Amino acid sequence: MYTAAILTISDRCSRGEREDVSGKVIQELIQGISFELVKYEVIPDEAELIQKKLIDYSDNLKADLILTTGGTGFSPRDVTPEATRAVLDKEVPGIPEVIRLESLKFNRRAMLSRAICGLRGRTLIINLPGSAKAVRESLGIILDTLIHAIDMIYGKDH
Repeated sequence: MYTAAILTISDRCSRGEREDVSGKVIQELIQGISFELVKYEVIPDEAELIQKKLIDYSDNLKADLILTTGGTGFSPRDVTPEATRAVLDKEVPGIPEVIRLESLKFNRRAMLSRAICGLRGRTLIINLPGSAKAVRESLGIILDTLIHAIDMIYGKDH
C-alpha cells in the first residue's frame, strides 16, 4: 500500500466560508485503490505556503502521492502550478496533458486548466482542478495508472 496526501488550496475553504468537497472526493477515490491517507489540509492560495506544504509532505512525511485541488485557473490568486513547479525535480507533462485532453469531452473549459504534475524525490505531485465534478472526472481518467506510476518511481518491474 502506498501513501497519499491531499492539499486543498482555496481561500474561501481555508476561511471556513465554503466546504471542501473536492478534497473529500479525492479522499474517497484514492482509498478505493489502496492508498493510505497520511495528510489532508486546506490552505489559502499562498505560493510560499503551498511550496512549504509540498516539501513537507514529500521530504518529511515521505508521501508517495500528493494530490492538490484548486488554484489552477486564471485568477490572480491561482498560483498552484507555479508553486508546484518551484519544488519539482522533474516535470511529468503527460498526466496533465491527458487529463486536459480527455476532460474536453466533459467540458470545453478544461483547456483553461494550468495544472501541472511532476516528481519531487520519490513523490508524485499532481495538480487537480478545484471543482468536485472536475476532480472526479480528472481522477477517473488517471486513477488506473497511479499505482503503476509509483511502482515505476520505486523501480519495480513494469
